[in-house]
Amino acid sequence: MAKALMIQGTGSGAGKSLIAAAFCRIFSDMGINVAPFKAQNMALNSYITGEGGEIGRAQALQAEAARVPASVDMNPILLKVSGETGSQVIVHGKVLETMRAQEYYAFRQEAWKAVAASYKRLAQRHDLLVIEGAGSPAEINLMNVDIVNMAVAKHAKAPVLLVGDIDKGGVFASLYGTIKLLGRDSRHIKAFIINKFRGDLAILKPGLDMIRDKTGKPVIGVLPYIFNIGLPEEDGLSLQKNAKAGLPNRNGSGSGKVRIVVARLKYIANFTDFDPLALEPDVELIYSDNPADIEGADLVIVPGSKNTMKDLAALKELGLDESIKKAYEKGIQLIGICGGYQMLGRKIHDPYCVESSCKAAEGLGLLNIETTFERTKTTCRAEAAINTSGAASGCTGRALLSRYGVPPSLLLKGYEIHMGGSKGDIGLFTLKRAFESEPVMDGSENKNCWGTYLHGIFENDQLRRGIINSIRARKGMSPLGQTYSYAETKEQAIDSLAKIVRENLDMDFIKGAIRL
Repeated sequence: MAKALMIQGTGSGAGKSLIAAAFCRIFSDMGINVAPFKAQNMALNSYITGEGGEIGRAQALQAEAARVPASVDMNPILLKVSGETGSQVIVHGKVLETMRAQEYYAFRQEAWKAVAASYKRLAQRHDLLVIEGAGSPAEINLMNVDIVNMAVAKHAKAPVLLVGDIDKGGVFASLYGTIKLLGRDSRHIKAFIINKFRGDLAILKPGLDMIRDKTGKPVIGVLPYIFNIGLPEEDGLSLQKNAKAGLPNRNGSGSGKVRIVVARLKYIANFTDFDPLALEPDVELIYSDNPADIEGADLVIVPGSKNTMKDLAALKELGLDESIKKAYEKGIQLIGICGGYQMLGRKIHDPYCVESSCKAAEGLGLLNIETTFERTKTTCRAEAAINTSGAASGCTGRALLSRYGVPPSLLLKGYEIHMGGSKGDIGLFTLKRAFESEPVMDGSENKNCWGTYLHGIFENDQLRRGIINSIRARKGMSPLGQTYSYAETKEQAIDSLAKIVRENLDMDFIKGAIRL
């Protein structure tokens, strides 16, 4: 069976996910067959594995860092908040049902069976598992239903490194308090890591000695605050900060930037779709629910949503539906991804009340499609070819080819995560889904507005640059050649992160704790 190392935090946002990814790369570089594991993840950013299962995006990144294919066993329980109805519970990559908190806690024993089964399979296939906890292990009201923190540490017999975020303030109190609240379980914690430090380390040093004296546990390293690491975020904490900070046009008009505005939705899902756009040197990307931002953008994107019906209603309440329509009338490019694609259509039907008690809602009417939610969820990886031969609806992707200057032979890679499907003027892309022999049509277009179910579409370098260059042309700016490779940049970012962690932590202590 595999050895294990567990990363826990004093709270959400402490940096557990990226530190776990760094360890995956460090141990992979050492020639160790390593894999990530997180028993339960609550996130709206998800990823589709090769077998067609849905897991947390963070575990997919960690698998990439470990240089192994992502699998559903790396995140056996995924919770996706759906609103007042509770959370969608995904077990081994497939939707089980939507549960409220008390229902889920009653389900704990079954959930633990799934966790234990996944851990066993991973431990049989790998030599070392890097385990990530969730939130804080010291939530005293939840300890009796824990299946992700100390319960896993005990099951795996894993030494635990506790991460504290000094940037939030009170890091020593949070480390000390966690140890005291855990009581006897604190014996599993072998050392502390202080994360996000900026300042003079000499001033911090007395505190490191004092926390060791008070708890009997050493601080084995202080990690610096890393700006713009260029890797997908685990949750929406940083997104919320960026969205608020991004409302004003920081660059001003005529700055040479292409201004892309993503409509800020309450239940936004898979906002990592837009990371490749944010890394472009000539792009200013913001998340906003300000009508002036929408109407003053060069490109507006309506993103995916975990609750399309509620987010559509919220757009209307805020008047953003009218702003989006005004942007369309001005000729501003509009793109809808997944739930955003559905919202841009004429109508959404929810006959089984999958998302809300509302069985039908009028969309924004910019695309000639109608969507019906079903009880089953489509989760698959797919390749898309821009359709040039036409579809039954008459819709093709020929205008996209012309507008974006990409070759007809271009193959786009991505993945689908959606309830139900859409009908109407559909035929922008021909999708070849994994495990399906027959291709399907996807995507719709109406002048300067189009949408698709394909997540990850902006990771395709040629198409992304074509979209940006089409906007540059409209603004009277010269086109740019390909500025970077998203895949290569992400790989370099993982290596950079691993280097920072390796150089700032006591790796001999860690290897000794694991008994490598």
